[in-house]
Amino acid sequence: MSATVRDPQPSLRARRKRLADPAFRWFVTLAGTSVFVILAAMVVRTTTDAWPIFQHEGFFGFLTGDRWVSGSTRGTGDFTGTYGAWPFIYGTLVTALIAIVIALPLALCVAIYINQLAPKRLRNPLSYTVEMLAAVPSIVFGMWGLFWLVPNVLLPVFGWLESALGWFFLFEGPVFGRGYLAAGIVLAIMILPIITAIVREVIAVHPADQQHAAYALGATRFEVIRKVVLPSSFSGIVGATMLGLGRAIGETIAVMMLIGSTKSWEGSLLRMGDSMAAHIAATFKDSSPEAVKGLMAIGVALFLFTMIINVAARLLVWRIGRVAGDAAV
Repeated sequence: MSATVRDPQPSLRARRKRLADPAFRWFVTLAGTSVFVILAAMVVRTTTDAWPIFQHEGFFGFLTGDRWVSGSTRGTGDFTGTYGAWPFIYGTLVTALIAIVIALPLALCVAIYINQLAPKRLRNPLSYTVEMLAAVPSIVFGMWGLFWLVPNVLLPVFGWLESALGWFFLFEGPVFGRGYLAAGIVLAIMILPIITAIVREVIAVHPADQQHAAYALGATRFEVIRKVVLPSSFSGIVGATMLGLGRAIGETIAVMMLIGSTKSWEGSLLRMGDSMAAHIAATFKDSSPEAVKGLMAIGVALFLFTMIINVAARLLVWRIGRVAGDAAV
């Protein structure tokens, strides 16, 4: 009786399947941990380069100082410059706040119109049109704002604001065209598609049964949107707002072209100033080694502000979701 010869292929395929799962797990784990490694490398490197500036000025002295005079040493000995980043921090926060104040109501209105009010044949074209704004490079926004929006639209409006509300410190003249308000308006246009897309998706997944129940109780469309759709979508709206805020804080080229690039800071929104990212981009090329360390310190501060905003957004969304869950129970 001859012995039966087993086919080696099934056992080979089984071994390959057993090896595929751990290989895939290790590959995914490596991909996930690489994000932390890259982030840690960026933080360690920039903080190490900026540390002499923090020692020279003090960390809080660097953040609150309002005088920036770049030194010219090689950066290995005593520093000859003065490094106070508050004018750039102030410009970053002001322009980002202006952008959010303008973009958030517009994004809510656009998202509500597309999801709740627009005819079905217009919903997809409107959505694509809004999302196309996100694909426009920031340099194009900057050039459009500098060469068309500011001279043709914003300058007349700013002149009217200065003549009518110049007694209020936020609208004191003179009017230059470029400044905090001009940069904030262009930033609002830039972050509008980001906030709109997220808010639209959040509203789109809202349970239709709740809306139908509200209509059955006699609620109008406006009441359903205001009392049913928006409250239940609040956590998603907050997350979208924080994402847009993070984009506004880190924007560089468009702000550099429109904010004026001055090292002073003014209370008036019509005055010129500077932001952290814009100042780094505008001065890095011609800076001395000592000044480069100062720019690295601005980068560390910018990263710190961005991280605080992201952490605050996560905590806020988590808290809102928890409160909403407790209320539902």
